[in-house]
Amino acid sequence: MRNLAVFLMLPLLHACAAALPKPDPNLAWVDVRAVPVGDISADRLDGKRLDDARYFQVGPGAHELDVRYQYEVNRGGGVDSSGPSQVTCYLRVRYDGFIPGQRYRLEARPLVLKAQGWLYGEGREPLASAKLLRCGPY
Repeated sequence: MRNLAVFLMLPLLHACAAALPKPDPNLAWVDVRAVPVGDISADRLDGKRLDDARYFQVGPGAHELDVRYQYEVNRGGGVDSSGPSQVTCYLRVRYDGFIPGQRYRLEARPLVLKAQGWLYGEGREPLASAKLLRCGPY
């Protein structure tokens, strides 16, 4: 039975370890990063769900990027504390000036039980701040 479980997990492990594709020079590339902790994934581009949650590739001009950001919070040592719990936040960034061939970085970080996010250009200059859509224990 254990061999069957390992066999079924192999395709999932391969998908996680797959190399990123080469950036298309006709598109802008957007990396997604959680800073300093957590997991972030590209969720939607202009309202459409993405196939690969590790990055965005966008055409020139204006786009709307949605990310899903998860992190743990420690609820303290009180009587009703159940230890760390996970918070999931959805953030949206709108930016009008994407340039083909440029690399961008969308970062998110925790803020108590919410999150903050920014889009940075190649020189680490902030280009846009993210709008917090919702956060919760989902």
